[in-house]
Amino acid sequence: MIMSMRLLLVSSALILTLACGSSQLSQREAASDIRKDYPVTVMIRVPDTRLAVKGSTDHARLLKMQELLTKDGWFATFRSEEGNQERFTFKPLPQAPKDFRTALRGVEIPAAQAEFVKVTGMEPTRDGAKVNYLIRLAQPTAYFPVFQALYGVKVGDTKERHALYRKEGRSWVLQTTNESFKKAE
Repeated sequence: MIMSMRLLLVSSALILTLACGSSQLSQREAASDIRKDYPVTVMIRVPDTRLAVKGSTDHARLLKMQELLTKDGWFATFRSEEGNQERFTFKPLPQAPKDFRTALRGVEIPAAQAEFVKVTGMEPTRDGAKVNYLIRLAQPTAYFPVFQALYGVKVGDTKERHALYRKEGRSWVLQTTNESFKKAE
């Protein structure tokens, strides 16, 4: 009698597991799923216009961007003072490279590729899981020195990203990531 009850419980648990899918997302499943979204193109975003407080880090970055983009003859830049702030305006010139892309409120310049490296950890959430993973900068373009000067990074540097998964029926569904760049086209 006890043996048949155990068999009944074990078979019921097995049926529930198979019917509902895995109760936990594995690191291997997450890595396989996230890897599909890579490599992504890392872009330098050049704004049409930007206002920054003089002496701020944002102001220093805009000054550096102005220096680098006008040096190569890709952009004309204009600056105007507005109280304790300064407005920077960037206009691409006709001789700017053809792989610069017009974007909402500016221009995007391809700097490198970011590749998936590995999943570094997982945490359960109220309705799913948060997956931490690493990406690595690779395959720099001719414009990478501008990106490097602006952000102080090197080819091969890694950066942590996060993905959120939600359990839907029998499967785990990738909801969002904090990756701000797009898959290579």
